[in-house]
Amino acid sequence: MRVVVMLKTAEGGRWIVPQVEELRRRGNEVIVVLPAGPGRLREQLHRAGVPMIDSPFRFRFRPTLATAAQLWSLRRLLRRLRPEVVHYHHYHAALAVRLSLLGLDVARIFMVPGPLFLESTPIRTAERFLARLDDLVIAGSAHTADLYRSMARREDALAAVPYGVDTRLFRPVDAATRAAARRRLGLPADVFVAVMAAYAYAPKSMVHRGTGIKGHDVLLAAWRSFTRDCPRSRLILVGEGWDAAGEEHRRELLRRFDVAADPTVDWFAGVIDVRQYYAAADVSVSPSRSENHGAALEAGACGVPSIVSDAGGLPETVNRDSGWVVPTGDVEALAAALRGAHAEFRSGRLARRSPAARDHIEQRFDSGDCARVVADLVETTGGRQPVSRRRPAAAPVG
Repeated sequence: MRVVVMLKTAEGGRWIVPQVEELRRRGNEVIVVLPAGPGRLREQLHRAGVPMIDSPFRFRFRPTLATAAQLWSLRRLLRRLRPEVVHYHHYHAALAVRLSLLGLDVARIFMVPGPLFLESTPIRTAERFLARLDDLVIAGSAHTADLYRSMARREDALAAVPYGVDTRLFRPVDAATRAAARRRLGLPADVFVAVMAAYAYAPKSMVHRGTGIKGHDVLLAAWRSFTRDCPRSRLILVGEGWDAAGEEHRRELLRRFDVAADPTVDWFAGVIDVRQYYAAADVSVSPSRSENHGAALEAGACGVPSIVSDAGGLPETVNRDSGWVVPTGDVEALAAALRGAHAEFRSGRLARRSPAARDHIEQRFDSGDCARVVADLVETTGGRQPVSRRRPAAAPVG
């Protein structure tokens, strides 16, 4: 079976790679359509030998003749490729594919990497009708699936499967590796270390106006409160701005919270491998205002307990033994959770959460298991008997 996979980025979206590899392992032909230009996703797909084609559509919806011409070129490309299934991620890609495939007999699958676009009332209203053009919507979290149910999406055209995390790549380290990671970062064994790994995104105009969706500002404000009582602590922020606007937002946060003058905070940009920071961490923090599962999956796979906001799918990433859930945007609640984790660190109880964190992610969010479920759904939607029926579609997010 020929499957075309389409995304709006050549940089992010590396979570599609296990799905692509699983489909190819089963003998399916997979072609990935990406925007022109370099990016880490393109590099990873190239190393795996996956065929790629530059998208003629530039993923900007403006009422111009150029937009119409790009959509027509995309339609011609998809007709030439003659796929049985087009599998698309990101809302802009979904809109482009839906418009380009009007009137064509091709199975369409939209896999939703996060709920942010559904938090805009106008977009959510439009999506109630536009999603009817999809044969199947695969929600990346149980939370997103519930949003589609509230929009009257039929159960037989809806599944909930996470993108997951590579639990072989992200795994707990031994004591010697942890000690070495701390030495490299200049962190004594008795210092409590919190890590937040996330790109900085500029504030959006249609949702969460004026604030970054990842909640860096919430954590930095909570950290100020927390360190008044627990000064022997260190916060490590990992990640640059997603784009030029995101980098400007990051620099504004550095200025607003005077990070350069705070010896308890470090912010590292340009990091390729975050595992060294999880090796040194005692807790991971994900204070997002909107999120699918985010960095909490990588942290949990590494055996690091998490403090997460109750936004989107984040509460699905922890249980009572592996972490804490706090109200979105609540600075004092986040500071209190940090104090609770710190108290457990001092008593030695925090380390007991590590096996529970690892087990929760391994059982529910292993990317290999999730990719097999997605491949089953793609093959079924494309009219082929799936190679694997190891578990039902909704099982991984439980």
